[in-house]
Amino acid sequence: VQLQASGGGLVQAGDSLRLSCAASGRTSSAGALGWFRQAPGQEREFVAGINHSGVRTYYSDSAKGRFTISRDNTKNTVTLQMNSLKPEDTAVYYCAHSRDGRWYSASSFGSWGQGTLVTVSS
Repeated sequence: VQLQASGGGLVQAGDSLRLSCAASGRTSSAGALGWFRQAPGQEREFVAGINHSGVRTYYSDSAKGRFTISRDNTKNTVTLQMNSLKPEDTAVYYCAHSRDGRWYSASSFGSWGQGTLVTVSS
């Protein structure tokens, strides 16, 4: 599975943004998918994960209550709806594919797609 993230941009604190990730091939066969982010000078952070059917999800503490991950296997997309954005959400966001089917474990993910930059101004 090859992944390409899009939808990033410059927004103000409190705004919302919706990121999309297009997968080549069928996402229904892609297994679990996830979103990560990496801010300048920091390690990559696991933000959210979703299982192959879209029924089960995982969120980091920083994303819980503000972000929603979803997928549409008929459209081969996985999205990340981000609400109430904060300046600390500024980062390059990547979607990724789980190598072992687990949607809740950061170490399961690989096959990084090209990221999209999100900048949140205060």
